[in-house]
Amino acid sequence: MYFQIGIVFTIFLLIIIQPSFADIESPRKQMKLGVMPEKITCDEGLVLMLKISGMPVCVKPTTAERLEERGWIQIIQKFEKAEREIETIPASQNSIVNYYILDDDLNTSHSGVDVISTEGLFEFTINGVPIQGPDTMIETGVDTGKFYLKLELPDTSKQDDVVLIRYLDQTDPSGEKRVLTKSITLTKTFAKVETSGGGSRIGHEFTLRIYEPDANKDSKDEDKIPLSSFEYRGDGGIRTTLANPRFDANSWALIETGPNTNTFEVKIKIPREIDGKTIHIGDEYEIRYIDKSTPSGTEEKVIFKGKIG
Repeated sequence: MYFQIGIVFTIFLLIIIQPSFADIESPRKQMKLGVMPEKITCDEGLVLMLKISGMPVCVKPTTAERLEERGWIQIIQKFEKAEREIETIPASQNSIVNYYILDDDLNTSHSGVDVISTEGLFEFTINGVPIQGPDTMIETGVDTGKFYLKLELPDTSKQDDVVLIRYLDQTDPSGEKRVLTKSITLTKTFAKVETSGGGSRIGHEFTLRIYEPDANKDSKDEDKIPLSSFEYRGDGGIRTTLANPRFDANSWALIETGPNTNTFEVKIKIPREIDGKTIHIGDEYEIRYIDKSTPSGTEEKVIFKGKIG
């Protein structure tokens, strides 16, 4: 199905979900995702307890003391919120989920880029069913302490499936385990679209907006993503980039909306004709963003599908 696009529409691509321990699901929801009761992750400041029946709950430390006297079992967890985080990027079915793990303990080569084996560090599931994860993760740069994982989804994955990652951090000197959990729901497409007004009309200006933290190279000034990074494909064999002057863009690039916002936009128009080929009402088209900035060195094509109104 193709989205009807308004005069102004927004495409959010590669949306980084900034993780925090406030994002942690309830014990009941985590169990529905396949997490074992003794492996449930609680918010920082709460204690994981197992009832006599084996059901997990997250309670305050003062409550935990009283419950232990009643025979409940306390599972020790330790969090260091500022030092360890998981970032996820939205993904579509049958595609790739990109994860970023922040853990400076794994940054052992401060003068180079570390490549770390994932064996024993991660558990990946889809709707509670274990799946094979990547063998290694790579540091995003020299001495960053931030590592990238590329999780390839099986062909059987579908829309609304829930992918869960559990990061089983190495033990600290006291021997306590630290576990981070993050889930992501698969969508039809990488792009999230908002519409306003009527259909996408020829000759009418609209705004193309993308959320892309990887292109934010300078936190003090506005960065830019060239229009040549966006490919337009339409009926009748039309294939070009948004750098084509027929789109009548107000800039040669998508410009960041402000210092360090991670959001870039440009105003363009769908022309009546491109390279001698006519665009008609009812034609279908795609806009693809070719991202060459991923640490894996791959080009991730983010596709938006539309229809001329």
